Amino acid sequence: MGEQVITTPSGERLVVLPEAEFLAMREALEDREDVAAVRDFERRLAAGDEEMIPAEFANRILDGENKVRVWRSCRGLSARDLAAATGLSAPYISEIESGKKDGSVSAMKKIADALGVDIDDIV
Repeated sequence: MGEQVITTPSGERLVVLPEAEFLAMREALEDREDVAAVRDFERRLAAGDEEMIPAEFANRILDGENKVRVWRSCRGLSARDLAAATGLSAPYISEIESGKKDGSVSAMKKIADALGVDIDDIV
């Protein structure tokens, strides 16, 4: 390796190395972090703490479709079913899904609970 050690006036030791070596080290670290993240996800998935969403539904969310509508559809629920499960009115659910209303925090929590997702997944 072509590193050089420099000692500052305060005694701190600094290492200077060629940029290519630094970039290779950074890439190796990022690769290890990626592997660790995948392993952690696989562990959570196996434990039932994570859920895979079919590509059809993920693509609808990525395309900007309302997340409540997509998750409701993914769960196979009608708007009336979701309204009944949450205690909210079907028109209110429709207004949330169409973007006419944002939905209160309380309403969104009820919807998330009924859909079996985190509130962050639908807002």
